[in-house]
Amino acid sequence: MAEEEGIVTEQMEEASGGLCWLSVLSCLLLACCYVGSLYVWRSDLPRDHPLVIKRRFTSVLIVSGLSPLFVWAWREFTAVKTVSPLLALLGIRLEGFIPAIVLPLLLTMVLFLGPLMQLSMDSPWSFTDGVRVVLDPCFWTLCLSDMRWLRNQVVAPLTEELVFRACMLPMLVPCAGPSTAIFTCPLFFGVAHFHHVIELLRFRQGTVSGIFFSAVFQFSYTAVFGAYTAFIFIRTGHLIGPVLCHSFCNYMGFPAISTALEHPQRLAILSSYLMGVLLFFMLLFPLTSPSYYGVPTPVCSLTSSPSSLCFS
Repeated sequence: MAEEEGIVTEQMEEASGGLCWLSVLSCLLLACCYVGSLYVWRSDLPRDHPLVIKRRFTSVLIVSGLSPLFVWAWREFTAVKTVSPLLALLGIRLEGFIPAIVLPLLLTMVLFLGPLMQLSMDSPWSFTDGVRVVLDPCFWTLCLSDMRWLRNQVVAPLTEELVFRACMLPMLVPCAGPSTAIFTCPLFFGVAHFHHVIELLRFRQGTVSGIFFSAVFQFSYTAVFGAYTAFIFIRTGHLIGPVLCHSFCNYMGFPAISTALEHPQRLAILSSYLMGVLLFFMLLFPLTSPSYYGVPTPVCSLTSSPSSLCFS
């Protein structure tokens, strides 16, 4: 009897190991396809040139559109049974849609309370002027005609969150569990951003040591950010939240702490920085409670053991 139980346990471990290898390889292949699509176009122009951006839009949108097929194929090969349909696993569903738009973005804005305070103090516009500009159709016409704005605020957030979160997490959660998947998934996202080193070296935009230091910093920042949006995706089960948070963070950039230290109102700004971080950690679990978005969220239905991340 004990021998039979041991054989069954060993078979389960082998099956689990095979599932994890296939999941990791699928994620790696998907990441390579996404990054590789950026370099199918031969050009001597820099990455910010409108022609380069337009070409890359075409390739990443094709790869992103096909990326759900990776999840479908993985599900067929592994025979993992999913209660939710494929689109729901990818975070595309109506249940809890409005909270998924508002709450994760609000949480991210709380984290950026310091930079937002600094931005408002340094802005030459009043709040009323800002609202008037945002409501002006001409403002949005200019934005939509700007290739860099479209890349940073629309295409990159949408395609990267679809590929690196919505498609990878459903493949990683069954073998690694939600908690481990949150910190594993961003590694593919961080490594994918190392391709910027190629272009910086190619166009000699800085010293070699400076470029690699910048790449290491960017990897660390994107990995932490990727873990955050992976957390939001698993807790809410929606793609829209991570996309909006990604777009907002692209707009804000990395907090200019050194500038804040030299600001005439640095006490108020630094207090806002501290207050934002404290409120963020206080609100992190309450504002992402799965009870707002449907319990359990679809991706959590793939895990074999209950997790505190999946339930409020």
